[in-house]
Amino acid sequence: MKKTVILLSGLFLFLTSCDKNDDDGGGETPQAVTLNNEINEFIWKGLNHWYYWQPDVTALADTKDDDQDAFYSYLNGFSSPEDVFNALKYTEKDDFSWFIEDVDEQLASFNGISTTYGITRGPLVRVGATDNVVQVIGSVAAGSPAEAAGLKRGDIISKVDGEVMTIDNYLIVNKLYTQESVMLGLATVSETDALTQTEEKSLTAATLSINPVHHTSVIEEGGRKIGYLVYEGFRGTYNGELNDAFGELKAAGVNELILDFRYNGGGSVLSSALLASMIYGEATAETNTVSGEVFAELKYNAKRDANNSSVYPFFEDVFLYDKTTGAYSGATDMNRLTGITRLYVLGTERTASASEMIINGLRPYINVKVIGEKTTGKNEGSITVVDAPGNSNTEPYTDTDNRSTKHTVGMQPIVFQIFNKLGENDYGDGFVPDVEVKEYEYYKNIKPFGDTNEVLLRAALDDMLGTAGKFDLQKDANVTNVTEGVKFPKFSSEMYIMPNDIKPTSK
Repeated sequence: MKKTVILLSGLFLFLTSCDKNDDDGGGETPQAVTLNNEINEFIWKGLNHWYYWQPDVTALADTKDDDQDAFYSYLNGFSSPEDVFNALKYTEKDDFSWFIEDVDEQLASFNGISTTYGITRGPLVRVGATDNVVQVIGSVAAGSPAEAAGLKRGDIISKVDGEVMTIDNYLIVNKLYTQESVMLGLATVSETDALTQTEEKSLTAATLSINPVHHTSVIEEGGRKIGYLVYEGFRGTYNGELNDAFGELKAAGVNELILDFRYNGGGSVLSSALLASMIYGEATAETNTVSGEVFAELKYNAKRDANNSSVYPFFEDVFLYDKTTGAYSGATDMNRLTGITRLYVLGTERTASASEMIINGLRPYINVKVIGEKTTGKNEGSITVVDAPGNSNTEPYTDTDNRSTKHTVGMQPIVFQIFNKLGENDYGDGFVPDVEVKEYEYYKNIKPFGDTNEVLLRAALDDMLGTAGKFDLQKDANVTNVTEGVKFPKFSSEMYIMPNDIKPTSK
């Protein structure tokens, strides 16, 4: 087993500034314009250096800061650093870059740590022709306040802080992610759409490290041994738990695999490459080199591409990270399946980025079928850009430990697009399902994960075994999916590279 690793440096970006108006003798030319907010300059310089669409944004041209007075006057025209960031985004194509108010909070979230009730939102729907809106619980995290309160997948929330949700006020459901305590009212919905209030649950958020490997089981049906895995986020700090889950599937001798990504908004690029390596064990794996078969290639903007474009192979080791700090802590042998010639992915409109990377990256090798809804369509990824003056490395933004103490802000700009071995990344509008099933149309009868009568899982099993029509749960033709203005947890729909990630050598 290869243990040689190359630490990925240069992903947390730091700002050094120089005075372009120094004269030939080294003296300073008096400045007529004073910069009002140094963070504004950090925003511009970080985006100028890394942003994927930097060549397409006129205000990010390399010549923009040649005249320092004019440059400072431009930056002084913004009332806040976030306004600078928003003005520099390439809105024609960029739907996913964001401004960071608290870098530490984001890093903790990327490591799986957040202050939460432990509820993953399932369908949010308008009940038939009524004005009522209800929120179905998609999943509940182990050890969370929601689990302690007895909440479970399929429970229907009808009230938030004593207020019944309607089509006029349903955005009160966002309190699930914006306040530290909440009172949830549960209900049942009859076949005729009558709403019956049942009980109320009081929850206080807790800081948790949540394992995204939510459910693992083996289904024996039609003479097949079918591995089923519910994976809710690509978190590098839980690579070991993911590998353990594949150890269970490998020991059971599974010959089919269903991945449930319905609530998986993505995460670590490296974790996606590791998962692909566990699935497709026949691939030649060469850790930290590009001599093995290619799973994915990352391409940056023209300024960064020569130094940073990299190929992700299929790996033979699993890289482990400390759950608190995210620091690399070692490697272990990977549990790789063999004999998997087709993969079923359960997806929804919330299936994004690193989840879609699995679909795109494995399609040149095995048959990948999507069951459910069209996915998000995110074929690009980001890194975290922070302000850390004083670094002198080749990439001028590299010292995670020495970022500015004057503020907490940073950026998460899109800096690369991702391609498979055939050079394909044409899923910007999402992957269209091979078998369309809309979970929200069955919201009155949401079953536990692993139940073979759960609607998305059943659809995959029927297609796999050639038993389509065996199961026909009655759907609700009058239901309306509600999405406008609804929030999800911060940082939950992304594809990114972590600062301490192991990666193959650059091309």
